[in-house]
Amino acid sequence: MAGWSQSGTGGGNYDMQMAASLNLIASAACGGWSGGMSPEMADQMKRSIASSDCNKKSGRSFMEFFDRITEDPDEYENLGLLHDAARKGKMDTCKHLVENLKFDVDVRANDGSGKTPLACAVSHGKVIAVRYLVDRGADLNKQDVKGFAPLHYATKRGYGGIARLLLSRGANVDVDSSEGTPLHVAAAHGKSGVMQILLDHHADPDRVSPDLCTPLAKGLCAVLETLSESACIKCMKLLVKAGADLNSMNPDTPLVIATSKGLNECVDYLLEVGADANIPKHGGRTPIEIAAKSGSRRIVESLFRFTSPIQTVPNWSVEGIIAYARSRYCEDKAQESNEASNIKQNLHGESAVRKDAGASRACTEDKLGEEDRKAQLKLHGGQAVARKDYAGASKFYAEAIMLDPADATLYSNRSLCHLKIGEARNALVDADACISLRPEWPKGYYRKGAAHMSLKEYKEARDAFTDGLKVDPSNLDIQNAFWEADEAMIKKNSGAQRAWPFE
Repeated sequence: MAGWSQSGTGGGNYDMQMAASLNLIASAACGGWSGGMSPEMADQMKRSIASSDCNKKSGRSFMEFFDRITEDPDEYENLGLLHDAARKGKMDTCKHLVENLKFDVDVRANDGSGKTPLACAVSHGKVIAVRYLVDRGADLNKQDVKGFAPLHYATKRGYGGIARLLLSRGANVDVDSSEGTPLHVAAAHGKSGVMQILLDHHADPDRVSPDLCTPLAKGLCAVLETLSESACIKCMKLLVKAGADLNSMNPDTPLVIATSKGLNECVDYLLEVGADANIPKHGGRTPIEIAAKSGSRRIVESLFRFTSPIQTVPNWSVEGIIAYARSRYCEDKAQESNEASNIKQNLHGESAVRKDAGASRACTEDKLGEEDRKAQLKLHGGQAVARKDYAGASKFYAEAIMLDPADATLYSNRSLCHLKIGEARNALVDADACISLRPEWPKGYYRKGAAHMSLKEYKEARDAFTDGLKVDPSNLDIQNAFWEADEAMIKKNSGAQRAWPFE
C-alpha cells in the first residue's frame, strides 16, 4: 500500500514514520505477518504514533489496539484489523482503516471462516458499525464458507433491528446456506421476533434446506436441542399464518416429526390447524403407529379421532392400537435382524448369520447400528437407481441423510436423482451441500455444474466445472462438461443446446 498523508489537528501532515507504521498495520490485516506482532514491534509502532501529529483521539485508539494485540496476537491476526474493529464497534479505527487506508470493506477474515467485517459487526450486535459498513458499500449478501450471509447471523442472534436494516438496504431474504435460509435459522433457534420480520419481507415459508427440511420441519427437529417446545410453537404459528405447507414431506411431515419426538403440544397444534394424520413417514408408518410403537399414549389419544382406521389393526381403539404396535415390534425386529445379516454378508463378505438365530434374538438385541442402517439405505438407493427409479432412490438417500447428515456422497447421489426427475433446483441445493462437506471431492462440482446446465445457467455451470478442475485437473468428465458449458454459453440464443444425460 502506498504511503499517504493527512492533515492533523494542528494543520500539518503525518510524517513518514506514521505512514510507514500505518502501512504495516494494513499489511498485518491482509495477512502479511505470519507470526503475529511481537511486543518489541508493538512498542516501536506506538512510539511512531506518539511522535507523529496524529490527532489525540485517533492516536489513543491505535495505542489501545497495540496493547491488546500484544497480549493476544493470534486472535487479531486470524481475523484482521477491520474485522476486530467492526466486531467491537471501534468506529474511529473502522473509519481510519476504510477511509484513510482504503481497506476493502468486504475483505475476508484470515482465520479461514470467510467472514466479512460486516458479518463480524452483525454477529456482535454493533448497529453503528453495521450501518457504517453498509453505507460504505459492504456486500449485504456475501457469504462465508458455510454459506452464512450477514442476515443469517442477525437472525441467529435474534437482532431484529439489524435484520430490518439489512433487509431495507437490499439483503436477500432467502439467501441459502448449509443450514438453509435465514428463515430456517430463525426456526431452528426459536427467534420468533426476527422470523416475523423475515416473513414480512416475503421469506419463503416452504423453502427446502440442503438437509431437506422446510422451516417447519427445521424447528421441530431442533426441539429439545436448541429450543423449547413452546418457542417452537410460536414460530410454527407464524409459519402457518404465512401459508406454510402443513403436509410437506421434507424430510417427513411436521406431524410425523412432532410425533417421533414425542412433542405433545406441537402434535395438538398441528392437528388443530389441519395437518393430515394419515400421511405416513417415508418408512411407511403413520403418526399414530409411530406414537403407539414408542408408547406415547397421550399422543395416540390425540391422533385417534383424526386417523382413518387401519385395516390390519383388529381392534380399532387406543388400547387396540398400542397392543397391535407392541406385537408388530418383535416382528419388525426379527426382519431387521435378518436384513442386517444379509447386508453384512453382501457388503463385507462376512459369513451369513442363520435367520432362525437372528429371529430368536430380535426382541433382546439393540437396534441396528446407524452405520449398518445407512449402508442398507444406500444399497437400496443404488438398486433403485439401477432400475431408473430415481424418485424412490431419492427417498432412500433422504432417510440415510437423516442418519448421517455429514456424508457428502449421499447428497451427491440424491442430487443425481433430483436431476433425473426434473428437480434441478433441489439438485443444485444437494450439490452445494456436497461441496460444503467435501470441498476436495470433484464430484460435487460436477453435480453442481450439471444442475446449472439443466437450468440453462451456462455461465454458472462453467464456473462450477472450473472449480472442479482446480481440484482434479485430469478429470476427463469434468473437462468435457466444461467445454460443453462453454459452447452452450456461445449458443445460448441460437436454440442449439443439447440434452444433458449426466450420470
